[in-house]
Amino acid sequence: MSELIQNSENRKNELKDIIKSLNAAGDPAVTRKAMKKRFASILKTLSPEEIAEAEQALIGEGMPVEEVQRLCELHVDAFEDTLKKNAGKDKNAMRISKTPGHPIATYRAENAALRGEVRHFMGELGRTRYSSDSESLRSAFESVCLVEIHYARKENQLFPYLENAGFTGPSKVMWGKHNEIRDMMRSFRTALDAGDLPSCKQQGKIMARSLKRMIFMEEKILFPTSLRKLPEAIWISIRRGEAAIGYAWIKPGNLWDPNVVHAHTVDNSSVPEAGSTISLSTGSLTREQLDLMLTHLPLDISYVDEHDLVQYYTDNADRVFPRSPGIIGRAVQNCHPPASVHVVQGIIDDFKSRKRSEAEFWIQMKGKFIHIRYYPLFIGDTFKGIIEVTQDVTSIRALEGERRLLDDERA
Repeated sequence: MSELIQNSENRKNELKDIIKSLNAAGDPAVTRKAMKKRFASILKTLSPEEIAEAEQALIGEGMPVEEVQRLCELHVDAFEDTLKKNAGKDKNAMRISKTPGHPIATYRAENAALRGEVRHFMGELGRTRYSSDSESLRSAFESVCLVEIHYARKENQLFPYLENAGFTGPSKVMWGKHNEIRDMMRSFRTALDAGDLPSCKQQGKIMARSLKRMIFMEEKILFPTSLRKLPEAIWISIRRGEAAIGYAWIKPGNLWDPNVVHAHTVDNSSVPEAGSTISLSTGSLTREQLDLMLTHLPLDISYVDEHDLVQYYTDNADRVFPRSPGIIGRAVQNCHPPASVHVVQGIIDDFKSRKRSEAEFWIQMKGKFIHIRYYPLFIGDTFKGIIEVTQDVTSIRALEGERRLLDDERA
């Protein structure tokens, strides 16, 4: 056993050497060729999991996430031939993951649909000659943008469970790649709105290439590794939480049914019985009343405890930002893209030290004006967590004059 562990560690160190060499390469193409020759034996049996673990190890040793993110496509290019050969060797996992209804089968079905959407988009991009004739291109582009649902489900439903399994590399690196694609989409939309077709054609080709590369990284690295890392009970939890985010282009199958697969039991001993009263600082409410009140407020609330773990969010029908059960118990730092984690940590530190009593932000998104506030919670001098309050204030900002209670049209 010790020999196997040592061999595994040696392979990981060799992989890290390959990645470091690729990162330092003056001419990546020449370096890739040299690396393939130097490490021919390890590349023959390389598994997707080993690549991801090597990149995670480099992050753990201090290599900035942004650096790994910037160069991960280069790593994938270097290992592409091996990944194509070895990604599907776990036959049992592959069989399960192809069963309609399994989360990985759903991700793959969406990827198949995305390939078709990208082909259609590129066709429209090539056919469009004048900005006045760009409606078909716009329609094709907006359909491609539904990939945001696919990415949001990964971020909220898959990454948290991988983190719980001690595998943080994908959420740190892939989330950054998602945001790169989101930035490309915003740039393309800006160019399209401005009627700048030359920029559209240039940016559209880059965006399409990045979308296809992300599909490859999912299919050949993320999904095979996830199948090996996560047990069946976790896939059941993932499947049950998917609807909170939704699906892109497709409806999930039902041959892999989480209600049929035996699930682990949950200890509900600490949950108040239905109808029982919960005493609050002023008055008391039943569990049902409290839940109704929170889920019908015209805003989104999330609670992060004193250990920086997400413990609650209001599951409203019209949430501003996507949430799913997979984030419960997740470190709040991992609920944000890697590029903004230092900002999040700064706010948390300021709250705990009472340097700040509020953090306030506002953004414009899809024609809406979104107001976001964070507040620290204390009992005496003891820090007890943070609440996040997010509200669409578009209609509030448009109000003028007065409207009093007696002005109600039914009065």
